[in-house]
Amino acid sequence: MSNRTITRAQLSEAVYQEVGLSRNESADLLESVLSMVTEALGKDETVKISSFGSFSVRKKGERIGRNPKTGVEVPILPRKVLVFRPSQVMKARINAKRTPKS
Repeated sequence: MSNRTITRAQLSEAVYQEVGLSRNESADLLESVLSMVTEALGKDETVKISSFGSFSVRKKGERIGRNPKTGVEVPILPRKVLVFRPSQVMKARINAKRTPKS
């Protein structure tokens, strides 16, 4: 399994290569998109990207947890968590069978 991580700089470079904007314009475009997604999620809105998936914020209630080392019960405070649900297209791309190299 690959441990490769794609960075903002690499995404910006990909926009530069594919779209033909300047490097600065590509970086600004990427930052604008990420900012809009972050802002929408901050307002508890769902962000759907066709053929990719959807991001949403889910509220988790308070519950009792247990310290695995000591066994002491500890309250876990309510919080929000980010949830990503891939689209069927994305699932199909990820699970597509690859032909072995001969």
